[in-house]
Amino acid sequence: HVQLVESGGGLVQLGGSRRLSCAASGSIFSINAMGWHRQAPGKDRESVAAITSGGSTNYADSVKGRFTISRDNAKNTVYLQMNNLKPEETAVYYCNTEINRGYFGTYVYWGQGTQVTVSS
Repeated sequence: HVQLVESGGGLVQLGGSRRLSCAASGSIFSINAMGWHRQAPGKDRESVAAITSGGSTNYADSVKGRFTISRDNAKNTVYLQMNNLKPEETAVYYCNTEINRGYFGTYVYWGQGTQVTVSS
């Protein structure tokens, strides 16, 4: 069994910053890619950022230069530092990870989501 626990969401003002965390626990042999998605009301879920096990990163064009994804492999945790937030980025933010469970195979897991609200 694997569990992802997200934290760090909340209310932030226009131009403010927020740091999200997502910790994986359970039956984990290793973790491959980790990432963040978001879903705004009435919109499809979209990819925000991703990071490989080697540390290579990829960002949506809309967040480049403002968001930073990082990971702590010792803690099985991925972070998303969000700066200069905009109201249109109000959404539920979800982390996802590709976890190798050894004998049991490799699966993608999702967190429960954390709400980020940017007020103007």
